[in-house]
Amino acid sequence: MLNKIFRKIAFRSWYIQTPPWDTGITPPELEAFIDTHPPGRAIDLGCGTGTNVIRLAQAGWAATGVDFIPKAIRLAKLKGKDKKVSAEFVVGDVSSNIIFSGQYDLILDIGCYHALTFDQQEKYRKNIRDFLIEGGQFLLYSFLSDEQNRRAGLSLTDLSLLESEFNLTKREEGQNEDGPSSAWFWFSK
Repeated sequence: MLNKIFRKIAFRSWYIQTPPWDTGITPPELEAFIDTHPPGRAIDLGCGTGTNVIRLAQAGWAATGVDFIPKAIRLAKLKGKDKKVSAEFVVGDVSSNIIFSGQYDLILDIGCYHALTFDQQEKYRKNIRDFLIEGGQFLLYSFLSDEQNRRAGLSLTDLSLLESEFNLTKREEGQNEDGPSSAWFWFSK
């Protein structure tokens, strides 16, 4: 519980200014996905200020963004209004099932899963199972770690747990030249 509180405080402090992950640019991996998949329902878990939710909405997706930082959601709503898109933004815990409304064709996570506690990750995976349609896509971008430095990112154990529940269809190593190792994972149900 204490760990969860410290994480919330740490993430809130990032929003005193613009957090380093808030580039305002949709990654090319998501752009490629949008180009090759017809619009449907999407949810972005850990959406920050909504850049990718807005991009999905611009491409015709019924898009929802969830983040546990109220300021991030306020900024996302302002950006969505400015871009004149219809998207939903919700303050909530990505490991809670109450943030979901029906089923989704796409569940997107860019850097959220690896920051969750073990308990939250277990609930999160259950939610993906329950709310991703059969044949739906789960796109995950994460920093990578080894077992000794597990909290720094997605470990082999984490990846094994995800692969035991979803079909890993593609993996692409990240392009971080000056940062930690990372990868994109495309899962289907």
